[in-house]
This record gives sequence, C-alpha cells and structure tokens, in this order.
Amino acid sequence: MTEMDAPLSTPCNIQICEVTCDSFRIMWDMTPEDTARATHFFIDLSRKESRDPNRFKHRDVPTKLVAKAVPLPMAVRGHWFLSPRTEYCVAVQTAVRQPDGDYLVSEWSQVVEFCTGDYAMEHLQQLLDKAKGSAGRLLKFSLFYRNQHPDYFDYVRSVLHSNIDIECGGLMRPALKDNSGSHGSPINGKLHGVFFSCNTEFDTGLPPKDSPYGPLRFHIPAGNLLNPNISLYFADFYCMYTAYHYVVLVLAPVGSEGDNFCRTRLPMLDLASNPFLTYTAPQGPGEEPLYCHASDVILEVLFTEPVPLDQGPVEQISGHHQLMSLTTANAKKDPSCKVCNISVGR
Repeated sequence: MTEMDAPLSTPCNIQICEVTCDSFRIMWDMTPEDTARATHFFIDLSRKESRDPNRFKHRDVPTKLVAKAVPLPMAVRGHWFLSPRTEYCVAVQTAVRQPDGDYLVSEWSQVVEFCTGDYAMEHLQQLLDKAKGSAGRLLKFSLFYRNQHPDYFDYVRSVLHSNIDIECGGLMRPALKDNSGSHGSPINGKLHGVFFSCNTEFDTGLPPKDSPYGPLRFHIPAGNLLNPNISLYFADFYCMYTAYHYVVLVLAPVGSEGDNFCRTRLPMLDLASNPFLTYTAPQGPGEEPLYCHASDVILEVLFTEPVPLDQGPVEQISGHHQLMSLTTANAKKDPSCKVCNISVGR
C-alpha cells in the first residue's frame, strides 16, 4: 500500500466559529500526514429537524459541498443560502483525489450542531435602504393608537384595582416581540415593547375605521411617545405575500434598557429627518411640534416602556372589526419578494 492509498484518519474535534446570519468558519483536527496529502474536504450541512421547520431554506439547495483543501479554519458562506437564527447540523470528511478521478475519503466526523445569528448592522442597513424606496411622502398625524379586544383593556384596568402590584397598575406593559417579519431581525423574541400604529387615511387624515387587532382603540397624543427624549430605530421591512409592506420602528426613551439594547443592534434614525416617522420641533412661540408618518408603508411602532392607560381614551372603532387572521402576529415574510429581501439568508 502506497502513502497515497493509506487510510485517512477520521476528522475530530470539529469547531464552529465566527457564525453570522449567513456564514460560519469551520475547523477540525487532522494528523500532520493527512494535512499534507488532503486535496479536498467534503462538508455535509443540513438543517436540524424540528417541529417548526424553517420555511426560509431553499428547497433546491444542495446539502453537500466539495471544497479544495485550504488552511483551516475554512469559511463557508453562499453555498446553501443559510438562514438566520436557524439550527444546523454539520459533519466533514477529508479526501485525496486519485489520478483516475476517484476520491480516497475518511470516515465522516461526528455531527456537530450550531445556530446562525441575527442580521448584523450591515444587513439591517441594506434592509433600511430597501425600505426607504417604499416609504412614500410624509403625512401629518397627531395620535398613536393601539387596537385590542375588550378582554385586554379589562385586564389592564383590573390590575389597577387589585391588591397586587397596585403601584404599577393600569399600565399597558411591554410584551416580548414575536417572530413575525424578517427571520433575522435582532428584536424578534428578544425585545419587549408595546405596539402602536400611527398611519392615517389619506382622505381624512384620521386613523382608519377598521382594525384587525380588535374593536376597541386606545389613542395617545403623539408627543407622549415621540419627542426629543426618545431614540428612534429601524428594525424591519417585510411583506406577507401582499402588495403592502410593513416597516417596524422602535421608540425607546434615551438611556433606557430598550435604548441600550437597540443602540448596538439597529440603525438609529434622525427624529427630524427620516422617511418613516418624524418629529419637528416648534418653529416659533405658541406653535406646536409637527409629527409625520410615511404614506405608502404600514408602520408598526414598538415603544419599549409601559404606557399608562390614563394617558388617553379607549373607544369603539366605527368600522367593521376584521378577522384576526389579517393581523401580523408571527406572520412569515415572503422570501421571494424582490422589494423587501436582501442578499443574505431570509
């Protein structure tokens, strides 16, 4: 048996590092002899099976990669269109290509698991640039509003009169952001907040008469949530197989826990100059601030602190309440839309 025909040892001590939303680096231990003669690496990557399969992985993507041997660690990206926040399994073989074109291969290594990351700031910036093209002109508004079912507001009120936590009662408390929208948004499942809307009808300048979220509407003066003491962040841009696109924004009081979370993860927007949601300070004595929202996208505004219910009225909406199936709760982004997707994992 020649040296070229000697069996290759099984790769061991597989290590995954520098994981992003769509790439990773991999290395493993080989004997010096195998390192010297290996010509190729075989990498078998597959999505870890779960009860909630990742809908974003392309069905026609190969699961095995043949790569020329390079010094380890080896960067892996772009071959499988990796999805953010997705658990994968990976195993490797080393190989020597023979003169006849066949390969002498080692046994497969043990299988290791890892999870890809969130969108990095550069990916959010790409998404922001896409969203800017869909924002449309700015329209004036004066109220943020939140629609819910009667049970929600009854619960908030009942806490006020209970013997437990009476000092903090009557608050709409921040809830954990669900997984709707882009799979890689850093706020999904990590940031708490209270969602508000601010879109108005083009012809009336008032909030729409209908809502998919509930027949009762709480509204609050715009200045209570949007003012110079607030940081504004861009968090997401997505659609749900429709012509309508959603932009998710975060409002966080300066220096708050929410502000600190967003500062290193999301692009910050200038309150007075951005395409989505603006605050313009009064221009003279006796004048009021000016608040504007984008006209051609649906804004979902996440406020990161509790909001007292006594800051505004709760009223029945005049339109017909729509089915809950029309809401965006845990809705998945359309991975084929050319308007709101970027060139990384969906």
